[in-house]
Amino acid sequence: MVAKKDKKKKKIRKKKKPKFNPLNLGHKKKVKPRWRKPRGTANKKRRKYEFAGAHPRAGYGNRKSTRGLRKDGRKEVLVRNLKDIEMLKDKKDTVARMAAALGARKRGIIAKKAKEYGIKVLNFKEDGGAHGS
Repeated sequence: MVAKKDKKKKKIRKKKKPKFNPLNLGHKKKVKPRWRKPRGTANKKRRKYEFAGAHPRAGYGNRKSTRGLRKDGRKEVLVRNLKDIEMLKDKKDTVARMAAALGARKRGIIAKKAKEYGIKVLNFKEDGGAHGS
């Protein structure tokens, strides 16, 4: 019995960073989980109190080599038309994500081309009932 070589996918390790949320996120219904710069004179977050949570600043960024990459080490590219998918046919280190504005017919055509070129499409299910012409 001949053992096949396992192709281990290279996983990208990015820095773990905290959620940069506003101060009263858990207490008030209107406060949504997104960053807003604290501007009040008495604001505890602006004054950098430890209990108020992390403040975005330099140092939380990832290395240039891993920036913009997915965890599997590939770059994600937004595809809006057939020309975009044809540009990716030689690049094996990329994956495609179809734009939301694409209709079902164009999605089917693009998915077929991507399969032909060996490109993985992230947001397309083959059994999803999309038309393929």
